[in-house]
Amino acid sequence: MSAAHSRTALAAYGVLRMPLALLELPLYVLLPSFYNRSLGLELATIGAVLFGARLLDALADPLIGATIDRWRARFDDRRWIWAALPVLAIGFAAMFSPPVSGSGELAVWLALTSMLTYLAYSVVSIAYQSWGAGIGTTTVERARVTATREAFGLFGVVGASALLSPQGAPLLVALFAGLAALGAIAATRAPAPRPAAPDAAEAGAPGAAGARRAGLRAAWHDVAGNRSFRWLLAAFVLNGIATAMPATLVLFFVRDVLGGGDRAIAVFLISYFLAAALGMPLWLHVARRFGLRNAWLLGIAFAVLAFAWALGLGRDDMAAFLAVCVLTGLALGSDLSMPAALLSAVISDAGHDGRREGSYFGVWNLATKLNLALAAGVALPSLALLGYTPGESAGGTLALSLAYAALPCALKLAAGAILLIAPLPDASPHVTPARGAA
Repeated sequence: MSAAHSRTALAAYGVLRMPLALLELPLYVLLPSFYNRSLGLELATIGAVLFGARLLDALADPLIGATIDRWRARFDDRRWIWAALPVLAIGFAAMFSPPVSGSGELAVWLALTSMLTYLAYSVVSIAYQSWGAGIGTTTVERARVTATREAFGLFGVVGASALLSPQGAPLLVALFAGLAALGAIAATRAPAPRPAAPDAAEAGAPGAAGARRAGLRAAWHDVAGNRSFRWLLAAFVLNGIATAMPATLVLFFVRDVLGGGDRAIAVFLISYFLAAALGMPLWLHVARRFGLRNAWLLGIAFAVLAFAWALGLGRDDMAAFLAVCVLTGLALGSDLSMPAALLSAVISDAGHDGRREGSYFGVWNLATKLNLALAAGVALPSLALLGYTPGESAGGTLALSLAYAALPCALKLAAGAILLIAPLPDASPHVTPARGAA
C-alpha cells in the first residue's frame, strides 16, 4: 500500500459514507411516520407516493451510472459528488420542512422532494462507489477501501438510530449537512483512482451525439457480457434478500416471539450495527490471508450458524438473541465489504477500470434496491399465508421464526454455492488479477 493510500488517506475517502448512511434510515423508516404522525397525511397516500419515487429512483440507477462513465473525461467521480451533495442536502431538508399543509399539497411536496432527494443520493452513491473501485490494485487494497468506507457507514447508521423520531428530524438534517460538508472537504485529501484514458466518444468529449449513444450501448454490452459479473450479481442478489428479510421482520420477531418492547429493539439494533463496524478488521485479516471470495464465504457460513441458533429462541430469550445480533452483525461486516471489493476486481479483470465503473455500480445499486423490495415481497405475504397475525403471539410464531431465520439460511446457502463455483478473479490475496476477456 503506497503512502497515498495510508490509513489517513483512506479515512479521508471513507468519511463521506457516514452522512450518506445517516440519511438512509430517515428516508426509509422515519419519513412515513413523520408525514403521517406529524403532518396528518394518510398512510395509503404516503405509500403510493414513496413507491413511485423509489421505483423511478431504482430504474434510473443504471442510466445514472452509464452517464457518469460517458462524461468521465470532463467530470471525474469527485466532481459528480461535489455537484450532487448540495442538491441532496437541499432535498433532504425540504422533505422534513414542507411549507404547505393541505393533504393534496403535502402529497405533491413529498413526491417532488422525494424524487429530488433519491436521485441526488443515487448520483452521489454511484459516483462514490465508482471512485472507490479505482483505488488500489490488489485484493488487500480493495478490501481496505471497502471496509473503511462501510465502517464509517455503520457508525452513521448507529447515529441515525439514536435520532430516529419525528422530533429528531431537524437535528438529523443539520447533522447530515455538517458531515456531508466535512466529507466533501476530506475528499480533496483522499486517494485518487488509478489514471485511465477513456475513449473520447464514450467519456463525453466533443463529438457527435450518435457516437455518445454508441458509447452508451457499448457500456451496456460490456456490463451484460461480463460472465464473472453475472455470477457475482446472482450471489449478491440472493445473499442480499437473505440479509434484508430479517431486517424486515426483526420488529415482529422481537415483539411476538421474544416478547420484547421498543427499548429492547433499540439495544438489539445498535448492538448489531456496532458489531458489524467493530468486526471490519477481522474481515480485513481474513481477506488478507485467504482472499475476498473465501472471506465472504466464511461470513455467509457465520451468519447461517447464527440464524440457525435463532430458530430455537422463544419467550424472554433476550440474552440469547442479543448474542445472535452480535454474531449476525459480525457477519454483516463481510457482506458489506467483500462483495464490492470483489466487484472492483471483476471490473479490473475485464479491463474496464477507468471506463465502466459507473455502469457496473448503477446495476449493482439497482440490485440492492430490488433486494429490499423482494425481501418484503417474499417475507410478508408468506407469513400471511402461514397464518401469522402481528400482535397475536399465541399463533403463527413458528411461521415467523421460519421466515426470520430458516428462509434466510436457505437463501444464504444458495448464494454461497453460487459464489463457490463462480468464475471470479480472486486467485491470490496479494497480486493484481490478470486482465482477461469479459
